[in-house]
Amino acid sequence: MSGPSMVTRFSPSGRQKRGLLGSTVLNDYWALTKPEVNFLILITTGVGFYVGCRNEAQPLSFLALFNTLLGTLMVASGTGTLNQYIERKFDAQMRRTARRPAAADRLKPTAVLAFGIALAVAGTVYLAAVVNLLASALAALTLLTYLFLYTPLKRKTSLCVLVGAFPGAMPPLIGWAAASGRLNGEAWTLYAILFLWQFPHFMAIAWMYREDYDRAGYVVLPKGNARIPFVTLETLLPLLALVAISIVQVPTRHAAIFYCAGALLSLGFLYFGLEFVLRQSRAAARRLLAASIVYLPLLFVLSATLCNRA
Repeated sequence: MSGPSMVTRFSPSGRQKRGLLGSTVLNDYWALTKPEVNFLILITTGVGFYVGCRNEAQPLSFLALFNTLLGTLMVASGTGTLNQYIERKFDAQMRRTARRPAAADRLKPTAVLAFGIALAVAGTVYLAAVVNLLASALAALTLLTYLFLYTPLKRKTSLCVLVGAFPGAMPPLIGWAAASGRLNGEAWTLYAILFLWQFPHFMAIAWMYREDYDRAGYVVLPKGNARIPFVTLETLLPLLALVAISIVQVPTRHAAIFYCAGALLSLGFLYFGLEFVLRQSRAAARRLLAASIVYLPLLFVLSATLCNRA
């Protein structure tokens, strides 16, 4: 190999160096926060805040909403970062996660750990100081149960899916607590919707990447003959419950529109779940995953629009 080609390969140009030290590093830290997950977290937290305000007949404060979303975002970002720190060696064995910054060793583990702790602590303290203690406590509980219960259980038992659904459904409770300082039955209805939604959503992901999970030693699906019945139950039972619980909320206006729209959304979600269970294919799993991503924001926005006491 000639001299110039050696220089091109091993000695980055000035522009490449700026990329490595600038935008590339920033992109890696941004990726640590799992922005695609945070998008849904912010939607469900915001809806919980909004519906909580209207339910309590309180004026909507955009500053309070911003503070709630910012604090929740910091805690969620810290949780995602610390999760990647803990699982970096296992992520490196999976095709879909091998390029993550911690798994690919693009960032030092100590830097990832420090970044995650800083975000999590800052978000928890921010919620306590600027919002209220209940919202901060719920955010901290979410972080602790996700990192120290769900994350280690992923390598031990398929019940991790059930355990992980508890902290995963916390965002609307955080929003509601931030708005009203307490939780009531309607707040727990939003929690139940998000709790149930996670099962078909994760079953689609687990099926699409089951070889990856097996390679890394994750037990998110049972082994052998128990796998298909497990996926069927974990997909269909929550979807059937969603059809019922998504219309449990009692709107004070436009009730007919809400019930019809909510039922149609849930039945559409159920259709893709049935297709996935019957076909057991990667394509059907991908369609179920897409349906779950569309379903949740639409149902929560519908709740915010029609289920309030304004």
